[in-house]
Amino acid sequence: MAPSAPIRSHHPYARAPRVPDEGPLTLRSLCTRGDGPAPTGPVEIEIGPGRGGFLFERAAARPEAFVLGFEIRMKWATLVDERLVAAGLGARARTYAADAKDVFARLGPEASVAVVYLHFPDPWWKKRHEKRLVMGDQLVADIARVLEDGGELFVQTDVEERAALYAEVIGACAELEPAGDVEGSPRLSESPYGARSPREHHAIRDGLPVERQRWKRRARVTRS
Repeated sequence: MAPSAPIRSHHPYARAPRVPDEGPLTLRSLCTRGDGPAPTGPVEIEIGPGRGGFLFERAAARPEAFVLGFEIRMKWATLVDERLVAAGLGARARTYAADAKDVFARLGPEASVAVVYLHFPDPWWKKRHEKRLVMGDQLVADIARVLEDGGELFVQTDVEERAALYAEVIGACAELEPAGDVEGSPRLSESPYGARSPREHHAIRDGLPVERQRWKRRARVTRS
């Protein structure tokens, strides 16, 4: 992948926290701020945190975890990261201005992430836009690689057709198994994470159905 374009100094969000353009990415280094210590607890990742509502709620619900967000929009990556610091959560959460597909392709080590969240992705409706979908085969494979055994992938949407598509794409990954309310199904009637994304709050308020799916990483086979 070609290096990302340099950010001009006069860009209003030139200060956005960014990952290196090339080379492997180490999870613990991404969780560390400056000279601060690397976290020792579980690490969770949100793809596309937007304005950060879920990050703040999840950090409050699970204080032993470190929550990372990868947000492609520089403005929100910058503002959310600064707000996390201002709220005293800088040691337990942070955001980067980064494309999650690129990050997961380079992220390591294997079996190091506890949970990956993807809330209401892919706001495109037409068939020709499917090539732009976030949750594609390669991203699913990369997520499965970095999830620890028993680690979780949680996806939710308010578009029924998209839920069926996600179930098809994720279900094709042999390393992941459905972990919903009913054995053999990924569907959940409620989120088990004690936090909601802003879109989820709106959907519940407006009485819209939310399709939730949870998948778990199968145990790796150890060879003697």
